[in-house]
Parts: sequence; C-alpha cells; structure tokens
Amino acid sequence: MSQANLTRYAWLSIATAFFTLGLKIVAYWMTNSVGMLSDAIESIVNVGAAVMALTMLNIAARPADDDHAFGHSKAEYFSSGFEGALIFVAAISIIGAAWPRLFHPQPIEAFNWGFAVSLLASAFNLITSLILFKAAKKYNSITLEADAHHLMTDVWTSIGVLIAIIAIALTGWYVLDALIAIAVALNILWTGWSLLYRSVAGLMDAALPYAEVEQIKHILDNYSHEHGIIYQNLKTRQAGARKFISVHILVNGNWSVQQGHDLVDIIETDIEQQIQGCHVLTHLEPIEAPSKHHF
Repeated sequence: MSQANLTRYAWLSIATAFFTLGLKIVAYWMTNSVGMLSDAIESIVNVGAAVMALTMLNIAARPADDDHAFGHSKAEYFSSGFEGALIFVAAISIIGAAWPRLFHPQPIEAFNWGFAVSLLASAFNLITSLILFKAAKKYNSITLEADAHHLMTDVWTSIGVLIAIIAIALTGWYVLDALIAIAVALNILWTGWSLLYRSVAGLMDAALPYAEVEQIKHILDNYSHEHGIIYQNLKTRQAGARKFISVHILVNGNWSVQQGHDLVDIIETDIEQQIQGCHVLTHLEPIEAPSKHHF
C-alpha cells in the first residue's frame, strides 16, 4: 500500500475520535464524574491528534522533489511528536480537573447510564486502536503507531474511570473518583514520553533497530564467505517509513567493473527484499587499495 493510501486509517481515527468524544461528553453530563470529564478531555486531544496524523500522512506521501531529494517521509515524526505532546497536555488537564475533587468529593449520578455510554466509547476506541496497530506494523508507519498508542491510552483512561465508578458504587468513597483520574493521568505520561523520544530519535537520524542491523550484517557476511568480499563503513538511518543503508563493498582488484557492479546489484536487491522499505547505497572499492574517504 502506498503512503497516500494510509490516510484511510487516519480518517478512521478521526471518525472514532469525534464519535467517542460525543459519547463521553454525554457520560460526563449524566454522571457529573470528574473521571468521566478526564476521559472526555482525553478524547478532545484524540481529535486533534487524528487530524494531525492525517495532515502528516498526506505530506509524507508527496514524491521526492528538487528540495527534498529523499522524499518527505520524516513528516511522520512531527505527527508522533505532536501526539506525544498532546498526551502530556491531556494528562496535565486531567490532573487539574481532578485535583479539586480530592478535597471536595461529589457523588456520582446516573451510574448505570453513564457506565454503559463510557463502555461503548471504550469499545470503539479499542477496536480502532487494534486496527491502527496492525496497519502500523504492516506498513512501518510511526504516525499510525503513535495514533494507535494515543487511542490505547484513552482506552486505559476509560478502564480506570469505569473501575473507579464501580468502586464508588460499592464503597461510597467518592474521593476514589479523583484518585483514579490522577493515577490514569500519571500512567499515560509514559506513553507520551515514549512517542516524544522516538520522534526526536528519528529526526536525529538514529540508526535502525539492533535486530535489523544484525540482519543486514548477516546478509553481508554470507556474501563475504561466498565471494571473498569485505564490507566496511556500514551506516543506517530511518526516516519515517523509509530506511536508508550505506556500505562500502571491497572486491578483488582484478575484477572487471562489470563484475563488481553485478555483485553489488545482487547484494542491494537481497537487502532490500529482506528489510522492508529500505534503500541501499553501496560504494565499490578494490580490496588492495580501499578508499580513505567515508560517507
């Protein structure tokens, strides 16, 4: 699937965000629960995050041009970073809304209806999140992954709120409403931090994950044993869904240019077939006089 076609998942996220936001506002209106209010705040953030994801996916899908020879795939990191920041904002907003209720607890109203509406909203978020996680893994999209994480934090928020409401109904301890809301806010901060960290790492051209680098080395080792070549100066980086690999291939100096070129073509094709979404750049050199210049 092309990058442009991934926008259908962003539209799914937007539709879910608006639908669940409406449900949670109704649940808060029914119950007057600060936990329900915190859940609604999280959904407001989901709407903004989903719109941002759609925007960045459209930018990332643009073809390479004179000013962006390697494409626009890094735009995805802006989306994931924005979502991470929004999660921080949501967590702080939830704590701000819950803090006064620690000292002035209030009873929960219309328990049964509020519970049912919130549960329905959580089910929609969970289903959409699982769909986005699957698509993110299949198409290697950090934007969809960030959106999926964001929706999943909303699910956990809702679960925490629902647990609090059940506990309040059983015990009459209204302060649990605020305590659970604050606990959920502190928990989702970790997801926000993780998304921000990955976004910064991507913008700083961090290397591919260790497992993929080792896979590349294994492929090169096989050609080294079979053809007597040496490889040096292996470098990797990731830009959104695209991965870039560069390596020096040293061959026998008696080989013809055509012979060396044919081999590196095979090596590049092999790596690109085994590492999804990668672009390989090789630099051919004679073993007897390797280049002192590195790129």
